[in-house]
Amino acid sequence: MNRSKIASGIILSVCILFSLLIIGGCKNRVSDKGGKKSIIIGAKHFTEQEVLGEIMAQLIEAKTDIAVVKKFNLGGTMVCFDALRTGDIDLYPEYTGTGLVNILKEKTLRDPDKVYQRVKSGFGKRYNLVWLRPFGFNNTYTLTMRKKQALSLGIKNISDLVRYGNDLQPGFDAEFLERPDGYPGLTRFYNFSFRKAPKQMDPGLMYKALSEKAVDIIDGFATDGRIQAYGLITLQDDKHFFPPYYAAPLIRKKTLNKYPQVGKVLDGLSGTISDGTMRRLNYKVDGRGERPSDVAREFLLSTGLIGHGKRP
Repeated sequence: MNRSKIASGIILSVCILFSLLIIGGCKNRVSDKGGKKSIIIGAKHFTEQEVLGEIMAQLIEAKTDIAVVKKFNLGGTMVCFDALRTGDIDLYPEYTGTGLVNILKEKTLRDPDKVYQRVKSGFGKRYNLVWLRPFGFNNTYTLTMRKKQALSLGIKNISDLVRYGNDLQPGFDAEFLERPDGYPGLTRFYNFSFRKAPKQMDPGLMYKALSEKAVDIIDGFATDGRIQAYGLITLQDDKHFFPPYYAAPLIRKKTLNKYPQVGKVLDGLSGTISDGTMRRLNYKVDGRGERPSDVAREFLLSTGLIGHGKRP
């Protein structure tokens, strides 16, 4: 009898507790009616993307009541683009030349404004995605060498590789080896090829490998801080193969419709980051070992885009 009473009491207590949990859960759902305001920012797998992602995230959180979830180091272009299309992320920084050639699969254009207008129109019609205003810098592809070696061989331009390419060991990342605006298109355009097959390398390791003479030439980016950090030199694209690669926020139209203030806030970054500025920001991370979040905050404070009291 006592055991029965005890069992009944336990069952009653569990039922009461369960009921309270359900009520509490219902209250929470009611108080969060409409869902929390949040967006997800993505970034590719290299320093510049993380710095830009941090700049956007911190500015949004400083200027709006929207929380930001960060999904950085996702991989290459198509990983980020597919994540954006499927809604796994809401926005990420992309480059106009990449959008034109690598995603839209269209021919290269040289005029930066025409490239921007083309990707803005094409992405809107095909993918329901919106290009916001560019940050201001052009992170074009480059071929990069050790300065001492390039000077000793007399290599200044990409066209010089027609004469000296056979003596060099190239090392390129997987995306550059496949992109039409990468190695395949470049060698056709300049009419040369390396005698030694390119080594496929991780983009995070290429600059160090070049400085340590594991390879002699790599693909790089004009604003990469590691060029300065390792004392390297970039070759001039003397025949103008590479299209303009102006960076800009690429956002889902659905997200922009839901949070139009995000577009207004991010458009405030338009024209604020020059080639030199982006190179310095990257160098602070790659050359000095500073955290991308700290570099982004310092930039936002120095430009007056956020105040000292606005800690993201």
